[in-house]
Amino acid sequence: MKDQAENLRLKMTNISKGNAKTIAVVSGKGGVGKSNISINIALILNKKNKRVLLFDFDIGMGNVNIILGKQARLSLSDFLLEETTIKDIVNDTHEGFSYIAAGNGLNETIQFNERMLDRLLDGLRELQQQYDYIIFDMGAGANSASLKVLLAVDDIMIISTPEPTAITDAYSMMKFICLEGALGNFFLICNRADTEKQGRETLARLKQTVLKFLHKDAVMLGVLPEDKHVRKAVINQTAFSHAYPNSNISVKLKTIVQSYLNENNSDYKETDSFINRLRRLFF
Repeated sequence: MKDQAENLRLKMTNISKGNAKTIAVVSGKGGVGKSNISINIALILNKKNKRVLLFDFDIGMGNVNIILGKQARLSLSDFLLEETTIKDIVNDTHEGFSYIAAGNGLNETIQFNERMLDRLLDGLRELQQQYDYIIFDMGAGANSASLKVLLAVDDIMIISTPEPTAITDAYSMMKFICLEGALGNFFLICNRADTEKQGRETLARLKQTVLKFLHKDAVMLGVLPEDKHVRKAVINQTAFSHAYPNSNISVKLKTIVQSYLNENNSDYKETDSFINRLRRLFF
């Protein structure tokens, strides 16, 4: 019988090279539109013929399926606590992308046991071979499990608004991530700006502060305006870029997504896989 160390070595050497790009979408506080932006980024990437999985990793507070007006039959909770397969908890949307609901069977302070972690890593490894992008919609804070995902992903999108508390909390989140040793790239998005100028000033302030005090660069992806179509879409439980593709915010977000793709051109080569990084962090 193979011992545990040999099993671990086999799992690490069998990881596929052509893996999905992993993105974590985070904010320093709630109420800045993080989940809504995650959903619409997934939709826009899918419209560009990318295979996209949106993973609601806001344990205990996930709301992706609610925003989409979906009732997920199974969720991350079911996968970790019961004997379902990772494919069982993947839900399809009419918009074209797939998603995994966080579920409400897990407490946000739960301590993942070794069996749960092993199942999660094996499931993620399988998913990475099926998609071009896996987008993790993270909770507003950072618990033990979500922190490890943040440290392992390729890119981290930070969502803020022009409010001083949102800017301060966004910087605090980036500082926390940096101090824990994250290597992922930072991409900044300002949401709910009254003007383009206000949004740009918010992003510049964040970028300069991160560079000065954390010695890390951050890419200013763009500004999203305050737009009444977002509220309409939320009430109707649909993605705003699907319901109102020509609205100001939809057009702006499409530009932001294209800017992100331009930053991540085809010359990108993965030197260390997301799963390898995550496994080292967990074990």
